[in-house]
Amino acid sequence: MSIKFSEEKLNEVKELISHYPEGKQKSAILPVLHVAQDEFGGWLDVPVMDYVAELLNILPIEVYEVATFYSMYNMKPVGKHLFEVCRTGPCMLNGSDQIIDYIKEKLGISEGETTTDGLFTLKPVECLGACGYAPMMQLGKTYREHLTKEKVDKLIEELRGQAKN
Repeated sequence: MSIKFSEEKLNEVKELISHYPEGKQKSAILPVLHVAQDEFGGWLDVPVMDYVAELLNILPIEVYEVATFYSMYNMKPVGKHLFEVCRTGPCMLNGSDQIIDYIKEKLGISEGETTTDGLFTLKPVECLGACGYAPMMQLGKTYREHLTKEKVDKLIEELRGQAKN
């Protein structure tokens, strides 16, 4: 299978690259990786990262280094709903470890795993910059704040309900 952006996404990538001077297209790597992750199933497979390297005219290792450093990029397939639970100091002090353990127990998965129905992946991450709302998680483009077991139950129930519709 050949990896190629749709025409619309390729135009978006070209626009992103155009924001940087000739020879500095590597500077577009973060937003281009976001486009790639969205376009190719929510994760960055090696052929996808190689394609990004080709588009940016850089070495594949340069893409791998960036993609594996940041938790916002997924290196393996993830579920439809990715629970990215903050586990740094302020969140830990406010119970994020217990929330992570509860999600693991509730969904029957470990960190980095996806439920058998493909709906949920649990991914503990480093600081999400919302310390005042701890413990918290990112779910897509939204934050879920002041998490409790009850809030997690309600969220899982809501997302399972959406999946049935």
